Amino acid sequence: MTVLDETKAILADLIAFPTVSTDSNLDLIAYAGERLSACGARLALTRDETGQKANLYASLGPETAGGVVLAAHTDVVPAGDDWTSDPFTLREAGGRLYGRGSCDMKGFLAAMLAMAPRYAALDLRHPVHLALTYDEEVGCFGARQLVADLAGHEMLPSMAIIGEPTMMRIIEGHKGSYEYTTRFSGLDGHGSDPDSGVNAITYAAKFISRLMEIGEDLKARAPAGSRFHPPWTTVQVGRIGGGTARNVIPRHCEIDWEIRPVQEADATFVKAALAAYCARDLLPRMRAVAADAGIETTVIGEVEALDARSDNPARDLVASLTGANSFDVVPFGTEAGLYQGLGLSVVVCGPGSIEQAHKPDEYLAVDQLEACLAMLSRLGRHLEA
Repeated sequence: MTVLDETKAILADLIAFPTVSTDSNLDLIAYAGERLSACGARLALTRDETGQKANLYASLGPETAGGVVLAAHTDVVPAGDDWTSDPFTLREAGGRLYGRGSCDMKGFLAAMLAMAPRYAALDLRHPVHLALTYDEEVGCFGARQLVADLAGHEMLPSMAIIGEPTMMRIIEGHKGSYEYTTRFSGLDGHGSDPDSGVNAITYAAKFISRLMEIGEDLKARAPAGSRFHPPWTTVQVGRIGGGTARNVIPRHCEIDWEIRPVQEADATFVKAALAAYCARDLLPRMRAVAADAGIETTVIGEVEALDARSDNPARDLVASLTGANSFDVVPFGTEAGLYQGLGLSVVVCGPGSIEQAHKPDEYLAVDQLEACLAMLSRLGRHLEA
């Protein structure tokens, strides 16, 4: 069996684990652990506080500092009903591998697992580590726990390759991803007398309107020479929910919203402006009618940006492995900034296109998987040299 055939078979197994972020990933972690243990990897398993999610960190080669960590998250977004085939059964057609997570990012994970026994057979002078994390899609919670576990470790890797789908382009920087839920508590009542209650949806709408105004202000704050598209920090509302009937003043409403900062100061600017608006304009009007009315914002996750740096050995290594001679930045977030915060040199490079991620009939092109395996094969020879 060729390494490509083996990788496809592993990918089929991985996709069959429906590791949607709301559910456990333990079965997939057990599967990966068995494969890695079989080739002699040293394993470290850590669970979240519920015990239903886990990170797996596996190491091959000498027990020394340095080397490279290959990083992939195990969770996927929900599949929905618009698929033309079972999203949790791998289907190959027309040079494409269809399945939820095939692109984002079980394709890279399958390639890691297929390469592990091949790395184990080499006389590695530098270690290679495989990091499998939980809950990237909802806030990079697993990676945050993993880097905390690794902090101060005597055998810390020196580089990290995050295999998110980039069409095998080398990504040296990306925006941050700050996610929030804001809840509005008002006073219910009969819809025929709106002034007798506090309409939580109305105040949520005012909040959203102010957020959109701030979003326009952010355009003028774009750093000179910003390489991002768009070049400024963006804000976005992704979900709103509240109310029970058209003739009932809604007591509760909540919105999910985000900031994608190009610089940390922009996130501070947004949060300060919203807090001032709530304190000055919204809350006094709400509490004039209902003293216990309130607005509460919960931080879902604040994932650090990946800073593009002139000195980046991981970027230069992947360039030598792939033959690429250009480096890009992207607006979407990954776990990369967390590893960079740990002191590692970090790059994002993986098979597939982000355009296929999070959509019905998600797919990974076979030639992208082949290109990824070629890069990882050359990495083995580099670590052996």
